[in-house]
Amino acid sequence: MLLQVTTDLAKTKSLDEALETLVKITTSTIGAERGTIFLNDSSTGELYSRIAQGNFRREIRIMNSKGVAGWVFSHNEGAIIPDAYKDDRFNKAVDVRTGFRTKSILCAPLRTVNGDKIGVSQILNKIDGEFTQEDLDLLEAMTEQAAIAIQGNIIVEQVEAARRQELEFLDVVSQVSSELELTPLLQKIISTISTMLDCERATLFINDEKTNELYTEVGEGLDEKSVIRFPNHLGIAGTVFTSAKAVNIPHAYADLRFNPSFDKQTGFFTRSILCMPVLNKEGKTIGVSQVLNKRGGSFNQEDEKRLAAFTSQISMGIENAKLFDDVQNQKNYSESILSSMHDAVLTVDEEKLIKTCNPAGLKIFRQAHINDILNSSIEELLGQENSWLYKKIDTVEEQEEFLDATLEIQGEKLSVNISITPLLGQKNENLGVMIMIEDISSEKRMKSTMSRYMDPELADQLMNAGESDDVMGGKQSIASVLFSDVRSFTTITEELGAQGTVKLLNEYFTIMVDCITDEGGMLDKFIGDAMMCIFGTPIPHDDDPDRAVRAAIRMMTDLKVFNDRRASEGKMPIDHGMGINTDSIVSGNIGSPKRMDYTVIGDGVNLAARIESACKQYGAHILISEFTYKAVKATYRTRQVDYVIVKGKTEPVGVYEVLDFHDNTSYPDMVEALGSFNDGYRAWNDGKWDQAIKQFNVVKKINPNDKAAQLYLDRCAHMKKNPPKGDWDGVWVMTSK
Repeated sequence: MLLQVTTDLAKTKSLDEALETLVKITTSTIGAERGTIFLNDSSTGELYSRIAQGNFRREIRIMNSKGVAGWVFSHNEGAIIPDAYKDDRFNKAVDVRTGFRTKSILCAPLRTVNGDKIGVSQILNKIDGEFTQEDLDLLEAMTEQAAIAIQGNIIVEQVEAARRQELEFLDVVSQVSSELELTPLLQKIISTISTMLDCERATLFINDEKTNELYTEVGEGLDEKSVIRFPNHLGIAGTVFTSAKAVNIPHAYADLRFNPSFDKQTGFFTRSILCMPVLNKEGKTIGVSQVLNKRGGSFNQEDEKRLAAFTSQISMGIENAKLFDDVQNQKNYSESILSSMHDAVLTVDEEKLIKTCNPAGLKIFRQAHINDILNSSIEELLGQENSWLYKKIDTVEEQEEFLDATLEIQGEKLSVNISITPLLGQKNENLGVMIMIEDISSEKRMKSTMSRYMDPELADQLMNAGESDDVMGGKQSIASVLFSDVRSFTTITEELGAQGTVKLLNEYFTIMVDCITDEGGMLDKFIGDAMMCIFGTPIPHDDDPDRAVRAAIRMMTDLKVFNDRRASEGKMPIDHGMGINTDSIVSGNIGSPKRMDYTVIGDGVNLAARIESACKQYGAHILISEFTYKAVKATYRTRQVDYVIVKGKTEPVGVYEVLDFHDNTSYPDMVEALGSFNDGYRAWNDGKWDQAIKQFNVVKKINPNDKAAQLYLDRCAHMKKNPPKGDWDGVWVMTSK
């Protein structure tokens, strides 16, 4: 019978067939209803058997220390159980699942001739009588006789599985290595790792050397647009990256390095983790592969070996894909720059064939699509009328050349700036040239026109602002208008004569204009010894009222320096007054076809002129309207000097004096004087003449030269003699300009 066992098993061609043959021999020889052969899986500590179900085979696995079979395997001795349900080692749940009724059990260890345990042979329910010691001896003899053949089949199966796995592995590596795009490559790698290690999730983190972060856009269970980034020294992945050593964690929540916050965010429960560094051929860590939750248990040493082998093979593919990705990004970046440029950019190779042309170039050369000119001759594109440029390209060898020239495109002449730059390779070989063309036709025409009306510097600003057409045509806007006027100009003229007067005015205007332009204002015109300046048009700013006030203060301080220098030279000083108003004005070209000026008009301009004229009355140098006072953002030393109806107006307007240009020499104790003046002005508005006179006398005592205080002393005295009829509102009607 034992010889028959050997003979029958020798005829089998596979492990499954050998196990099936052994089961038939043992059950028929001993006379039992059912039999099973369990083999030991040393890598998982499990006993497994294979059951045929139609064309498929299902594998049953149990721990090699549980149940009757586990007890026999772990104790390495047979067992005779006459009544299974009375034995504590028996697992009744198996009968519940299968519907089979187990009565008696005969179980023997499956050992080789050398005594090595490779599994368990188990038969159930003896047909006649009960299992005996003789049955056990016979079962052990048969299994020992069959062990050699079974072990051989196991080895063959393992070799074939390893070979098949190796071929699949090489095929996968080949497929992965052929992928150049990074995202599809990572998707293939993740899918392969998940299948290869039979895990629930897998992720491949790449190190970003610019930010020192590990990141991934691809992972099992991640949304398509999810991107995970974290510092490359944090967490388990960070530990593996910095140490370049694998980490295998069977119970994630028992490990202090594990960060459970990701589980809380995603709702995923991490049980086991295997994390492996990805090294390039120089041994540098370029990333980390991480797999979670091995199905059926924890990750073992075989999983570690397989993942390590796989990552070592794919590192080159990852680096190549990263390089390709960087090159592609650089290409897209360069193309985006060229597409956004207003200047035409063409490149031609050493044979003068067009290789690239941006949208601006297509527009200049009146071409619909890049394919219409790609790989065609630059000479054909330029035409005979621009042959000079084609010849110029031939002369450019090592240094770029700039040209201010005219191109003729389809009968239209364009004023252009042209830059021709040679393209050289790493070995200084000629690769062709790059031609950059800037169309300045409209700018030249507009600047030529505008230069007739205003300062060339302002014209340049307008051209850069790109608003010249709207501005020159006229528009309404809010602006601050500044008028300045030289005091006692007639006396100066009489003393200096014509030539001396012109020289003085030229020196004076040079200083004053700088004060205006430095604050972004525009000199509108000279009116004899007066100036009209605009802040807010044609180029507006958020703080134009402040710019106007700052310019006026600087005009006073620079005038003092100018007068000190003149005094040291024995020359007479010069004085001036300024008025500023912020209001709606109309700006644009005004005049006849033969003579036009870019200027501003409107009530806002007229009020600024009236306020400037009022400086003499108050002894002031800088007066601003209530509209400018409310519009300024900064804080200045001011006082309201009147609420007046100016000449030509019906509505009263508040007038304020700016005193920031004074120092302690020109106005001592100014802060105290301002407080008393403001108290006096409030008393004036309330019609309390005696109280107002008292406060204005305090101001006069501090500064006897305060003309505004003296003006209100005279007004109060007049009002006491001629009390107002009806309600007093503090409004004074100005009878002169």
